[in-house]
Amino acid sequence: MRMENQTVWPAVKTAKEMEAALTTPFQYVVLLGGHLGQLRNLVELAERSGKKVLLHADLIDGLKNDEYAAEYLCQNVRPAGLISTRASVVQKTRQNKLIAIQRLFLIDTGALEKSYSLMEKTKPDYIEVLPGVIPHMIKEVMDRTGIPVIAGGLIRSQEDVRIALEAGATAITTTRRELWKT
Repeated sequence: MRMENQTVWPAVKTAKEMEAALTTPFQYVVLLGGHLGQLRNLVELAERSGKKVLLHADLIDGLKNDEYAAEYLCQNVRPAGLISTRASVVQKTRQNKLIAIQRLFLIDTGALEKSYSLMEKTKPDYIEVLPGVIPHMIKEVMDRTGIPVIAGGLIRSQEDVRIALEAGATAITTTRRELWKT
């Protein structure tokens, strides 16, 4: 599952931010959590505007982040895909044939090596690397895994976007509205 021609993925936290993202030319929008009871309505709102939601499963209020929650989200909320740090959520998302994005925090070498082993098992469609402002790490993760990388976190300027994309990132995620015009 590859997303053609979208190098910026607007990321939103609230319904008001979602409304702003729906006015962009981008097909995919990242929803950074929210209240469990509001998720389906936000996904439907996006769909009516011709958008697809990638839902960050780890940040949902009122829902434990495990494979049962992932199954619920896939079957009842029905976003285009889920983002998670948890292998069981990524695997369940893939089983449901939605876009599976493994979030990877660049903490230290040990955590990174453990993540590489984990991704061999989960085989996500994408890896979101945070922070996304370390170009040589974007390239390393992509080279080691062969999986497209999304750069997220601390992307603050057009220059940050350019550097991440030149390093090999497929796209960037950002909450900064001024970068949604890219």
